[in-house]
Amino acid sequence: MSLWKCGIGGCSERFEDVESAIIHQTVEHNRHECTVCGSIVPDGYFAIRHAFEEHSRAEYVRAYDADSTAVRVREDIKAAIEDEADLRAVVEELKRRDAL
Repeated sequence: MSLWKCGIGGCSERFEDVESAIIHQTVEHNRHECTVCGSIVPDGYFAIRHAFEEHSRAEYVRAYDADSTAVRVREDIKAAIEDEADLRAVVEELKRRDAL
């Protein structure tokens, strides 16, 4: 089992499970303003999820001056998290903490 790293703004916190990493990102880091639509979302996984579920890849590339490699990296992160995480439990915990 590998450790999950936060990675926001150079944060090097590591977690034994992905759910703890997502909760950390949501609770311990500032919110992110989407450059495409202006929505305020938790940074990290939830920001990536917002970008790729609410906007096209082309919108993301233009708004964030990204390239195809940056898109692929974020898509891979999103897929890895969604393959392993119990997102329902994460959302329930974040609601319990009034963090969503």
